[in-house]
Amino acid sequence: APSPIVESTGTGGGMKIFCEGIGENTADMTGASRAMKASEYELCQSNGVTDITEALIGFDGLSIAISRASDFAWDLKLSEVYQALAAQVPVDGKWVDNPYTTWDQINPDLPAVEILAYGPPPTSGTRDAFVELAMHAGCEELGHVKNGGFDGDWVEENCSRMRTDGPFVEAGENDNLIVQRLEADPNAVGIFGYSFLFENLDRLKAVLIEGVEPDSSTIADKSYPVSRPLFFYVKNAHRGVIPNLNEFLEEYMSNDALEQGGYLSERGLVSLADDLLTKLQDAVLNGTNMEPKS
Repeated sequence: APSPIVESTGTGGGMKIFCEGIGENTADMTGASRAMKASEYELCQSNGVTDITEALIGFDGLSIAISRASDFAWDLKLSEVYQALAAQVPVDGKWVDNPYTTWDQINPDLPAVEILAYGPPPTSGTRDAFVELAMHAGCEELGHVKNGGFDGDWVEENCSRMRTDGPFVEAGENDNLIVQRLEADPNAVGIFGYSFLFENLDRLKAVLIEGVEPDSSTIADKSYPVSRPLFFYVKNAHRGVIPNLNEFLEEYMSNDALEQGGYLSERGLVSLADDLLTKLQDAVLNGTNMEPKS
């Protein structure tokens, strides 16, 4: 059988490709760093992709990292992350374009260095997750928002945009390029999945969030506030038709791969608890059709 084709697309892009239809010229599986949205489920259904297994395989933390050359002990509140990177922030009771250019303008205990963060583009599941887990949560912590009676819809509408005036730089889907940029500028921070930070701990260190360092235990128990689920989706119509797909899924679902201490945890996956892992293995190996998204 030919080697499988693996493309790096980001979650949203991958869903679009996955939902194009059934057949050997379409994708068999897609990975995702969030659950499938109702709109994506509807796209799949309308294109005949109606029998899909949804697999939550574990968790990953979203990390803010900095070069090991930085000697400051970085520890940020989510509200400070929001104030540094959002397009609009409250200043003196008004909602205005972000005026902050250095970290100490947000909190005098932070360094007087320019805010510069390299992060993922809008097509990336990492970006979706960062906006939801860090930006929205940080926005909700601000007194202006907390005391203003603003609801979740308001937060989504007003707190989702990253700034475009320089301090936040979309660095594409290639995390290795971010590492190079962080090494070149020890005051710059980068945003990516914990698994990638884990692989580069010789060059980077984590910025603590709310006093908590990301690691496998703090991500799994959610004490680290910026953690996300990792999913994949598979077309059950392709099983037994596309060569080696079933064998791949069997290997993917093996204890060797998914258990704590398995080879995926060596790559930064935070494993599921044993009871959830057993349910996952049953659902994937039996081709259980996912619950409709609405």
